[in-house]
Amino acid sequence: FEGTAIVYGIGDTFLRRFDMDRHAFHCQTNMYYPFANFGDWEMANFLLQSNLSMREVDNYLSLSMTKKMPLSFWTAKELCGRIEDLPKGPCWKVRVVPTHHLTPNPVQLYWRDSLECIEALFNHPFYAGKMDYSPFRVFTAAERVMRVYSEWMSSDGAWDLQMKVPVGSTLCGVILSSDKTNITNVCGGKVAHPLLISLANIRMNVRNKGSSHAFLLTALMPIAEFIYPVTRICSVLEACLFHTCLDFVLEPFKKAAQFGWMMADPLGNVRFCFTPLVSYIVDTPEACMLACVRGKTLPVTKAIGISRPFWRDWLLSDPHRFLTPECLHHWHRMSWDHNVKWCKCALGSEELDFHFSLLPPITGLRQFKSGITKLKQVGGRTQCDIQRYLVVVIAGAAHPDVIAAVHTLTEFHYLAQAPAITEEGCEKIAAALAEFHHYKQAIIDGGLRRGDQSGSILEHWEIPKLELLQSVVPSISQVGLVLQWSADTTEHAHIEVVKDPVSRMNNKDYSSQICRHLDRIEKCQMFDTAVHLRGTAEAGSSSSAVEHDGDQSDGEVDHVVDDVGEAEAAVLNDLWAPKQSPSDFFEIAAKLLVSTTLSSSLLRTFVRGSTAFHLNFRPTFRRLSVDAAAEKFAIPDLRSAL
Repeated sequence: FEGTAIVYGIGDTFLRRFDMDRHAFHCQTNMYYPFANFGDWEMANFLLQSNLSMREVDNYLSLSMTKKMPLSFWTAKELCGRIEDLPKGPCWKVRVVPTHHLTPNPVQLYWRDSLECIEALFNHPFYAGKMDYSPFRVFTAAERVMRVYSEWMSSDGAWDLQMKVPVGSTLCGVILSSDKTNITNVCGGKVAHPLLISLANIRMNVRNKGSSHAFLLTALMPIAEFIYPVTRICSVLEACLFHTCLDFVLEPFKKAAQFGWMMADPLGNVRFCFTPLVSYIVDTPEACMLACVRGKTLPVTKAIGISRPFWRDWLLSDPHRFLTPECLHHWHRMSWDHNVKWCKCALGSEELDFHFSLLPPITGLRQFKSGITKLKQVGGRTQCDIQRYLVVVIAGAAHPDVIAAVHTLTEFHYLAQAPAITEEGCEKIAAALAEFHHYKQAIIDGGLRRGDQSGSILEHWEIPKLELLQSVVPSISQVGLVLQWSADTTEHAHIEVVKDPVSRMNNKDYSSQICRHLDRIEKCQMFDTAVHLRGTAEAGSSSSAVEHDGDQSDGEVDHVVDDVGEAEAAVLNDLWAPKQSPSDFFEIAAKLLVSTTLSSSLLRTFVRGSTAFHLNFRPTFRRLSVDAAAEKFAIPDLRSAL
């Protein structure tokens, strides 16, 4: 899209903002102020990032061996006081939300400026080179006949939104996610309702990694108990309160979507940004609440009920677009709630478990030796593992049309999770869904669809998650791949921003303590990033000065600058990227092939066709007979094959 993402000037980078702090004068002589030196800061960072409580930190600092260290703090209180002097990010605030009906306690909303959170993401140096600023279209060939959908910026929706904003402006797609989560184990029943925020411009392979910290906690939504005799009215009041709080927290986004807002990217380039809501990642019940409809209604087709929904005055934001399909709850959970139950009714629980127990072990896949019908806790990963086997275990045992229905629905799920989808792929996804509808009557005829509690046979298909499958193909063209809107990342973020802080608390005032803990952790992360980047920049400056003193050529000086940039990228990857990356055996095999062209020894890592092989130097079984190997690896025809 030409004429977009124009740079209007040079603004503040991450380090420049850091140097504008009130204690920046002291940092000129001591980079680690308010700490004495690097060792002092390293110890403080370790204690705060660990899962130690304040009492345990005091106990550690009171040890005789610890007292011999030259630390500038000797209690947890002193440590927290020094952390308060570090440069800060978006500040936490609290307000009492007025309600028109009685509640046992005042309704408190903990929040911070949503636009400041997006600015922090948009300006963070880790995302330099990992964000898209302009909509684009990708084709499979130069003739530009077949489109390819991947990132949000590659979708038709981003292209349409760009046409509605002023020339030269930049779209900053807002991603929201909220879900109630338990914060106490075993007993207590305490529940939190975090509101997470992210930026759709960040590429999905970076944003969906939990270690990238691309989802920030923006608010802790209040969970109120209204005193009212009618339960249904209480649920409506809770929904109204939720929309009221969202309306307040997201007000800065609405103004930026209407008038625009100047923000600096990771390189300090100032851009004129607009903030439409492109995705709200939620499960089905909360999607219905956001769309202001009842639970058994499709949330993207009927939007009635609440008089003042939060999205009513948010320009460039439409519920039928931002309520995107979600893989974890809409597909994997649906497969467990419905597909598995159909198979259980078709084969019987014992027979289905017997079929699962007969499956041979496969490397990389889970084995269910005792079956699946008696599993107590079934998470998203287990649901995916069961989904892989489901068609195989019912093959030849259920009615052919039932097998075809389960197979086509599974095929739909797998096709829609591709990392890149062409227009032809969209047609295959739609065809798989149409084929399921062709065969689904066999499930009703066989009496396989039954109620959860009554067990009576159901003769209808009133399943909201099944109806939502119709919106998958239109959603791919409007907002990009469905895979990037999965709740896997946000569920993991709940552990980091809510559950882990609660595990260190005294079971009082959860919300305020969560906010205080996150504020300290974010200050530590920002300070650690700034210290490492400043150290790299100073090293690069000294190297550049040495090169100039030696009368080096311009090309060699440019090489020094490139090395500094690579060093900064390496520092950021070391701080923020995953600590352990998967081995690329294709790259390893290519390097070995070049370095050992004259060697006659065989390589342990090599490529044949499109497959890379890596053989262990020391085998797990040094000596094994053919019959023992056939039994060990469940290969009954091994001897005859040899």
